[in-house]
Amino acid sequence: MKRYTPYLLALLLATAIVLLFITGDNYKNRRLDERITLRKQDKIPYATYVAYNNLESLFPKATIRTSRLEPGYWDSVSMYDSRQAYLVITDRFSADDDEMRKLIAFARVGNDIFISARYISSAADEAFGCGSSAYDLSFFSVSDLDEGARFSLNEPPFGDTLRYRYPGKTFGSYFSTIDSSTTEILGYDESGRPNFIHLRTGKGNFYVHLEPLAFCNYFLLHKDNISYYEKALSVINPGVKKIVWDEYYLYKKGEQVNKPKNEGWLSVLFRYPAFKAALLTAIFTLLFYVLMEMRRKQRYIPVQKKPRNDSLDFVKTIGRLYYDKGDHKNLCHKMSAYFLEHVRSKYKLPTSRLDDDFVRNLHYKSGVDEKEIGEIISFIKYLDQAAAVSQEQLAHFHKQMELFYQKA
Repeated sequence: MKRYTPYLLALLLATAIVLLFITGDNYKNRRLDERITLRKQDKIPYATYVAYNNLESLFPKATIRTSRLEPGYWDSVSMYDSRQAYLVITDRFSADDDEMRKLIAFARVGNDIFISARYISSAADEAFGCGSSAYDLSFFSVSDLDEGARFSLNEPPFGDTLRYRYPGKTFGSYFSTIDSSTTEILGYDESGRPNFIHLRTGKGNFYVHLEPLAFCNYFLLHKDNISYYEKALSVINPGVKKIVWDEYYLYKKGEQVNKPKNEGWLSVLFRYPAFKAALLTAIFTLLFYVLMEMRRKQRYIPVQKKPRNDSLDFVKTIGRLYYDKGDHKNLCHKMSAYFLEHVRSKYKLPTSRLDDDFVRNLHYKSGVDEKEIGEIISFIKYLDQAAAVSQEQLAHFHKQMELFYQKA
């Protein structure tokens, strides 16, 4: 493989240079990401990363939580406490009658609800006593939306009537009818139609806004438009203790329009030119390596012999040594010591007293005939008194031992 290393390095260098030129053109031809997600974690133009991350600066004493739970089932706020705020920035505020009842009950105890959506459900329209111009854009793409928007905030309650504009997309929704006896107009679109209203309920407030793109990253980062965001949210009680950033309606099943396309993981990765170049380089390198290594042959594996039992050979060698020297008594002593150790470890019998009780107990536990065990024990006792042991006695003793081990 070493002789192919220079060629491999040359190929890697050539691939990197080609991909560098390709990705350089991609940077020049980069286009605006026009997906409308309104998600707080997205940094694309039509998302709400800036709006969410600036909440802490607007409400420094408040605890900010994110929830995807249905109204009334929140785990971070209470339906019975006051000085709380609930923020919804979504494409479709598709609340049904039950959800509206829970939101109204939440607001009545002294809480603020801020809703910004281009579509308001009929249940919400009825609860607010208004009619919105929003229509279902399910059959329209982002390119069909109008470009260039102007919004203004009313005076009072705001300190001026500045107009805010940006060159991006706009839904163009507004309130076609409102109940002037219960509704306060807070803002208008560029045609002077109301798109931001305030309603009171109990001790709390509803703030309903019909242009969620006014809180997207593109709008807020354009010139001084961040002041629109600050003034619009200044209507919320500055002393709130808890704020819920709602994502329930953003992800409510079957209701979201302008969803990001279901792209495969590879197409998502290839969206980033630098990562695309690195990934392609790695793939081509791996392919080249596989093609080169396919030529290798499997090395011959020699047959391994079965390991010998060296311990058994050692025992046999020692046995022959004692036998050849004619030291039969010493060899019988070692055989008897091994026998007694075997009895102690296997049958748990003490060997300090080799009497009739020992023979009887060993017979019960081993199953060997009591007479045969008695002969072995008698010979072991004889060894302590004998001056020498003959070859015939050694052979007989060895035979008795072998018969015991076979039967036991």
